[in-house]
Amino acid sequence: MTTTQDARTTRYTEATIEADEKVPAIHIWRDFAATPAQLFRAHTDPELFARWIGPTGVGADITHWDARDGGSWSYTARGSDGREDFETSFHGCFHTVREDRIVQTFTWDGMPDGVSLETLTFEDLGDGRTRLHAVSLCGSFEDRDAWLRSGMEVGVDDGYAAIDTLLADGEL
Repeated sequence: MTTTQDARTTRYTEATIEADEKVPAIHIWRDFAATPAQLFRAHTDPELFARWIGPTGVGADITHWDARDGGSWSYTARGSDGREDFETSFHGCFHTVREDRIVQTFTWDGMPDGVSLETLTFEDLGDGRTRLHAVSLCGSFEDRDAWLRSGMEVGVDDGYAAIDTLLADGEL
Protein backbone atom coordinates (compact mmCIF):
# COMPACT_ATOMS: atom_id res chain seq x y z
CA MET A 1 0.00 0.00 0.00
CA THR A 2 1.15 3.49 -0.76
CA THR A 3 0.45 5.94 2.02
CA THR A 4 0.01 9.63 1.27
CA GLN A 5 -1.67 12.56 2.94
CA ASP A 6 -4.47 12.50 0.34
CA ALA A 7 -6.69 9.44 0.77
CA ARG A 8 -7.86 9.83 -2.84
CA THR A 9 -4.34 9.14 -4.14
CA THR A 10 -3.72 6.14 -1.88
CA ARG A 11 -4.12 2.89 -3.80
CA TYR A 12 -5.15 -0.34 -2.10
CA THR A 13 -4.17 -2.96 -4.66
CA GLU A 14 -4.30 -5.59 -1.92
CA ALA A 15 -6.60 -5.71 1.09
CA THR A 16 -5.40 -3.59 3.98
CA ILE A 17 -6.77 -4.70 7.35
CA GLU A 18 -6.32 -2.47 10.39
CA ALA A 19 -7.54 -2.51 13.97
CA ASP A 20 -8.92 0.79 15.19
CA GLU A 21 -7.08 1.95 18.31
CA LYS A 22 -10.00 3.85 19.85
CA VAL A 23 -13.01 1.59 19.27
CA PRO A 24 -13.28 -2.20 18.82
CA ALA A 25 -13.46 -2.00 15.04
CA ILE A 26 -11.69 -3.51 12.05
CA HIS A 27 -11.19 -1.49 8.86
CA ILE A 28 -10.62 -3.14 5.49
CA TRP A 29 -9.78 -1.20 2.32
CA ARG A 30 -9.44 -2.62 -1.18
CA ASP A 31 -9.60 -1.04 -4.65
CA PHE A 32 -11.13 -2.90 -7.59
CA ALA A 33 -11.21 -2.35 -11.34
CA ALA A 34 -14.99 -2.16 -11.13
CA THR A 35 -17.93 0.17 -10.83
CA PRO A 36 -19.72 0.66 -7.51
CA ALA A 37 -22.70 -1.14 -9.08
CA GLN A 38 -20.56 -4.22 -9.79
CA LEU A 39 -19.25 -4.40 -6.22
CA PHE A 40 -22.73 -3.80 -4.86
CA ARG A 41 -24.01 -6.70 -6.96
CA ALA A 42 -21.18 -8.95 -5.73
CA HIS A 43 -22.32 -8.28 -2.16
CA THR A 44 -26.10 -8.51 -2.70
CA ASP A 45 -26.65 -11.21 -5.35
CA PRO A 46 -26.64 -14.52 -3.45
CA GLU A 47 -25.35 -16.59 -6.39
CA LEU A 48 -22.42 -14.22 -6.94
CA PHE A 49 -21.73 -13.88 -3.21
CA ALA A 50 -21.45 -17.67 -2.87
CA ARG A 51 -18.88 -17.74 -5.69
CA TRP A 52 -16.43 -15.30 -4.14
CA ILE A 53 -16.73 -15.44 -0.36
CA GLY A 54 -13.40 -16.85 0.81
CA PRO A 55 -11.21 -18.59 1.53
CA THR A 56 -10.42 -20.55 -1.64
CA GLY A 57 -11.63 -24.14 -1.42
CA VAL A 58 -14.46 -23.33 0.97
CA GLY A 59 -17.94 -23.49 -0.47
CA ALA A 60 -20.79 -21.28 0.68
CA ASP A 61 -24.34 -22.61 0.68
CA ILE A 62 -26.79 -19.73 0.91
CA THR A 63 -29.61 -20.77 3.22
CA HIS A 64 -31.48 -17.46 3.24
CA TRP A 65 -30.89 -14.18 1.37
CA ASP A 66 -33.09 -11.08 1.34
CA ALA A 67 -30.83 -8.15 0.41
CA ARG A 68 -33.09 -5.19 1.17
CA ASP A 69 -33.54 -2.69 3.98
CA GLY A 70 -34.85 -4.82 6.86
CA GLY A 71 -33.93 -8.11 5.17
CA SER A 72 -31.70 -10.87 6.50
CA TRP A 73 -29.18 -13.43 5.32
CA SER A 74 -27.49 -16.68 6.32
CA TYR A 75 -25.04 -19.10 4.79
CA THR A 76 -23.06 -22.18 5.68
CA ALA A 77 -19.41 -22.53 4.73
CA ARG A 78 -18.05 -26.02 4.12
CA GLY A 79 -14.51 -27.05 3.37
CA SER A 80 -11.31 -28.55 4.69
CA ASP A 81 -8.43 -26.98 6.53
CA GLY A 82 -6.05 -29.70 5.29
CA ARG A 83 -6.49 -31.78 8.44
CA GLU A 84 -10.24 -32.18 8.71
CA ASP A 85 -13.49 -31.19 7.07
CA PHE A 86 -15.48 -28.40 8.69
CA GLU A 87 -18.84 -26.71 8.50
CA THR A 88 -19.64 -23.34 10.02
CA SER A 89 -22.47 -20.87 9.59
CA PHE A 90 -22.94 -17.11 9.55
CA HIS A 91 -26.04 -14.91 9.65
CA GLY A 92 -27.13 -11.32 9.93
CA CYS A 93 -29.64 -8.62 9.08
CA PHE A 94 -29.47 -5.99 6.37
CA HIS A 95 -30.22 -2.52 7.71
CA THR A 96 -29.33 -0.33 4.71
CA VAL A 97 -28.95 -1.63 1.19
CA ARG A 98 -28.15 0.89 -1.52
CA GLU A 99 -25.63 1.06 -4.35
CA ASP A 100 -23.02 3.06 -2.43
CA ARG A 101 -23.52 1.56 1.06
CA ILE A 102 -24.54 -1.61 2.87
CA VAL A 103 -25.07 -1.71 6.63
CA GLN A 104 -25.61 -5.14 8.12
CA THR A 105 -25.05 -7.22 11.21
CA PHE A 106 -22.69 -10.19 11.07
CA THR A 107 -22.65 -13.16 13.43
CA TRP A 108 -20.55 -16.29 13.26
CA ASP A 109 -22.51 -19.14 14.83
CA GLY A 110 -19.31 -20.32 16.57
CA MET A 111 -19.31 -17.07 18.55
CA PRO A 112 -23.05 -16.26 18.81
CA ASP A 113 -22.65 -13.40 21.29
CA GLY A 114 -20.07 -11.66 19.08
CA VAL A 115 -22.39 -9.71 16.79
CA SER A 116 -20.72 -7.01 14.74
CA LEU A 117 -22.19 -4.08 12.88
CA GLU A 118 -20.64 -3.82 9.41
CA THR A 119 -20.71 -0.84 7.10
CA LEU A 120 -19.49 -1.31 3.55
CA THR A 121 -19.05 1.71 1.31
CA PHE A 122 -18.33 1.66 -2.41
CA GLU A 123 -16.51 4.84 -3.45
CA ASP A 124 -16.21 5.64 -7.15
CA LEU A 125 -12.60 6.79 -7.60
CA GLY A 126 -13.39 8.27 -11.01
CA ASP A 127 -10.80 6.24 -12.94
CA GLY A 128 -12.73 3.03 -13.60
CA ARG A 129 -11.94 1.88 -10.08
CA THR A 130 -13.98 1.62 -6.92
CA ARG A 131 -12.76 1.55 -3.34
CA LEU A 132 -14.42 -0.82 -0.93
CA HIS A 133 -14.11 0.28 2.71
CA ALA A 134 -15.55 -2.15 5.23
CA VAL A 135 -15.82 -1.32 8.91
CA SER A 136 -16.76 -4.06 11.37
CA LEU A 137 -17.67 -2.67 14.78
CA CYS A 138 -17.36 -5.50 17.29
CA GLY A 139 -18.93 -5.69 20.73
CA SER A 140 -15.60 -5.64 22.54
CA PHE A 141 -11.87 -5.34 21.96
CA GLU A 142 -11.61 -9.04 22.88
CA ASP A 143 -14.05 -10.00 20.10
CA ARG A 144 -12.22 -7.79 17.62
CA ASP A 145 -8.86 -9.27 18.53
CA ALA A 146 -10.26 -12.82 18.26
CA TRP A 147 -11.38 -12.00 14.71
CA LEU A 148 -7.94 -10.67 13.84
CA ARG A 149 -6.27 -13.81 15.26
CA SER A 150 -8.68 -16.09 13.38
CA GLY A 151 -6.82 -15.89 10.08
CA MET A 152 -9.59 -13.79 8.55
CA GLU A 153 -7.09 -12.15 6.21
CA VAL A 154 -6.86 -15.38 4.18
CA GLY A 155 -10.59 -15.36 3.52
CA VAL A 156 -10.56 -11.63 2.76
CA ASP A 157 -7.62 -11.89 0.34
CA ASP A 158 -8.93 -15.04 -1.38
CA GLY A 159 -12.44 -13.61 -1.63
CA TYR A 160 -11.32 -10.32 -3.13
CA ALA A 161 -9.09 -12.18 -5.61
CA ALA A 162 -12.17 -14.18 -6.62
CA ILE A 163 -14.06 -10.90 -7.23
CA ASP A 164 -11.14 -9.80 -9.45
CA THR A 165 -11.53 -13.05 -11.42
CA LEU A 166 -15.28 -12.61 -11.79
CA LEU A 167 -14.68 -9.09 -13.08
CA ALA A 168 -11.91 -10.17 -15.49
CA ASP A 169 -14.10 -12.99 -16.84
CA GLY A 170 -17.02 -10.59 -17.41
CA GLU A 171 -19.25 -12.46 -14.95
CA LEU A 172 -19.78 -9.48 -12.70
